[in-house]
Amino acid sequence: MKPLWALVRRQPAASGGALVLALFVLVAALAPVITPYGEREKVGEGFASPSWAHPFGLDDGGVDMLTLVLWGARVSLVVGFAAALVAMVIGGAVGILSGYFGGRVDTLLNGLTNYTYAIPDIPLILVIAAIWGRSLTNIILIIGVIYWASAARLVRSEVKSLRERVYVKRAQAIGAGHARIILRHILPQVAPLLIALTVLQMAYAIFLETSIAFLGLGDPSLTSWGKLIQNGFEANAITAGAWWALVPPGVTVVIVVLACTMLGRTIEDAMNPRLRVGHVSVRRFRIRTAPPR
Repeated sequence: MKPLWALVRRQPAASGGALVLALFVLVAALAPVITPYGEREKVGEGFASPSWAHPFGLDDGGVDMLTLVLWGARVSLVVGFAAALVAMVIGGAVGILSGYFGGRVDTLLNGLTNYTYAIPDIPLILVIAAIWGRSLTNIILIIGVIYWASAARLVRSEVKSLRERVYVKRAQAIGAGHARIILRHILPQVAPLLIALTVLQMAYAIFLETSIAFLGLGDPSLTSWGKLIQNGFEANAITAGAWWALVPPGVTVVIVVLACTMLGRTIEDAMNPRLRVGHVSVRRFRIRTAPPR
């Protein structure tokens, strides 16, 4: 973990993304303490414009938008982290088993990964959410179960390379079991890549949860950024000129998604050399003239 932390500190994009993400996590954790008003407290007229007392204005019900955005961070970040964790557990396990054992196991698991990867995510999520219900747990499981395939592909490719390393062959030669080799030699090498993929999956999960809530399939009893955007559209905030009912939650989604993407991409590029751009100097290419005859 120390090299990973050193990498984050050296890269401006990674350190900036980590700082923004940590700030939002802190705000979400302290939301019950730092919010100026109650989550459902009416403090003025509907769609009241921003002021010193209400920097983000009020929604159609007269509730302070700043309070709603802070409370919405709790649900959106929980969904993002939990769904990404579910996806990484499934994708990491499938990728490690597929890449390590190979043969029929690889054929079976890789076929399952390809089928899952080919399924359109949004229509499937809409159907499953409509069947299973709109609870927060169901949304987390749905997103996690759908988004594990991309992680499984990357982990499988990395494990296929790791299983050919000298220290793995030596462990096999002295009689170490498969479980010991995977836990002691394979998993520690794959862990930084899994961390990077988890951060990236958080961005996808938050964006997808926002889409689900905007389409009306989120948990109606909880406040999330997607739910706030949906409420603004249903209340005709655009027609009323109340941009503050839509812009603050939308901007927070964009900021968090960009922070996760910057942090995850930097770690992924450092941990996976195959993703790096070849650093070839143009100055080394020279036109050689034919020798005189």
